[in-house]
Amino acid sequence: MTPRPSPTRALLSLRLLAPLAVVAALFGGCATETIRVVVDTDLDAEAGAVVCVEPHAARIGATVLARGGNAVDAAVATAFALAVTWPEAGNLGGGGFLLHRAADGDATFVDYRETAPAAATPDLFLRPDGTVDPIRVRLGYLPVGVPGTVAGLAAAHQRFGSRPWAELVAPARRLAEDGFLVDAPLAESIARAAAELSRCDEASRVFLRPDGTPLGAGDRLVQSDLAATLALVEEEGPRAFYEGEIARRIVDDASSRGGILTRSDLASYRAVLREPLRGEYRGATVIAGPPPTSGGCVLVESLNQLEGFDPAGLGVGSAAELHLLGEVLRRSFLDRARWLGDPEFVSNPLERLLGEAHAASLRAGIDPSRATPSDVLAADLDGTLPPAEGSTTHFSIVDRHGNAVANTYTLEESWGAKIVARGTGIVLNNEMHDFNVQPGRSTRAGRIGTAPNEIAPGKRMLSSMCPTIVERDGRLLLVTGSPGGRSIPSTVLRVVTAVLDHGLSPRDAVESSRVHHGLYPDRLDVEATVPPEVRASLAARGHALRERDRQGDAHTIGVDPATGRLVAAADRRRSGAAARPVDPR
Repeated sequence: MTPRPSPTRALLSLRLLAPLAVVAALFGGCATETIRVVVDTDLDAEAGAVVCVEPHAARIGATVLARGGNAVDAAVATAFALAVTWPEAGNLGGGGFLLHRAADGDATFVDYRETAPAAATPDLFLRPDGTVDPIRVRLGYLPVGVPGTVAGLAAAHQRFGSRPWAELVAPARRLAEDGFLVDAPLAESIARAAAELSRCDEASRVFLRPDGTPLGAGDRLVQSDLAATLALVEEEGPRAFYEGEIARRIVDDASSRGGILTRSDLASYRAVLREPLRGEYRGATVIAGPPPTSGGCVLVESLNQLEGFDPAGLGVGSAAELHLLGEVLRRSFLDRARWLGDPEFVSNPLERLLGEAHAASLRAGIDPSRATPSDVLAADLDGTLPPAEGSTTHFSIVDRHGNAVANTYTLEESWGAKIVARGTGIVLNNEMHDFNVQPGRSTRAGRIGTAPNEIAPGKRMLSSMCPTIVERDGRLLLVTGSPGGRSIPSTVLRVVTAVLDHGLSPRDAVESSRVHHGLYPDRLDVEATVPPEVRASLAARGHALRERDRQGDAHTIGVDPATGRLVAAADRRRSGAAARPVDPR
């Protein structure tokens, strides 16, 4: 297929080689230090690479690799940098999941999803008439879950890191302190959120001009409060965030603005190391996340259904293949709604859901020529999944030793709760919105009220994030993931099947047109790049179609089938950069 134009490619081509003085300034080193980093959207990754949404962060992560750091070291530095340079989703005030695969194949899933405060109740966002308050569920302090990002990065670093913690946080701190020039993607993001950001005086002060207009491309964004916060995290580690001055400031601000976060909520937060899910598909092993993210279950269950079909024979991007993807996703999302939630609160029947007998049963109900109405499948559900989009960000990293990280983290909606905690510079999440916030009440066009994902104190809200690593015969094959709310596992499914079914290169797999079906609303979302004749054939099969300009942002590292070498492919749908160290030898 024809690659889509990249609005950032011209910009990136001017940054192919990071100046040594810039690298030295960010890392506090000597300007004569031999560190060179190449940045583009497609790069050889044999010596290691970082691929993410934003060039500064990619360069910082790759510089850690160049200085001898491993994939987790680079992930910590990249994640902190994105909190500075991609504040709509990169974060300190949110949460997510980090999937690590060591070079020997051992895999660990770090769950740093946010949790509900102790004072949270199932009816937290309900008005007296039992309906959901559309403002309180999204904006301000009430929908803020206890942030997990700092704890999660620290847990991964403690288990797998090799470079000093302070060294990994310092580049982000310096970038916040010195500022950087806003580029077009960030300017567009600020402009989209400006009206709601303006409701918060701290957010206005940081991201809007004194006259209330949003910062634009070419403006310098300096985040002094965030730099001071990062300095405390750099010096004191996660304790500063969860028990020290940062915690005090967040809680004081929450108390003054109607929030329910407490010092105890922060102090009691823990990241959890879990065993990842594994599935077999076309001779490869797919490694993904378990609950409280549903993404891995939806992905593996969808692949299990596809195992009995021949997508390769249908052709990548054909109407028959896209129909099949939509139908397996429809069924996987029904199981998501019925069964999945925080494993500390819900018994997730993963052995059954991911078993061959269940896949065969679901597969038997798929008509290759006709869409199955969701109402037929979900007659017992009495409801739908809410049409949440979310703004998340994903990055993939491989080091020269073969260790890999797939990390996806989020604030829930773009810019989260649209608030900055006073005196911290931290953009806070509105992750409580990801619970089923209207218990027992579901509608075809709105929300789902099933029990597994109802609000409870200390509970982790169900997610769709899907950091994924694929291996074959013990060798790394693919590292991928995406933002996109409930379309995340659909995007990852497209990338994985493009590689495993159709033999596409990582670049071509990332460029392939995507579809999404989330059970309800009963429609198949298609990207604008899906040809008219394919859409017509999908409609003839009974699909109600909705066009989307783009779906997801799947920054990927994988093996190029033509060369057998690892390559990094940034997704050019919105913005993206791959960076790798240049071997000084």
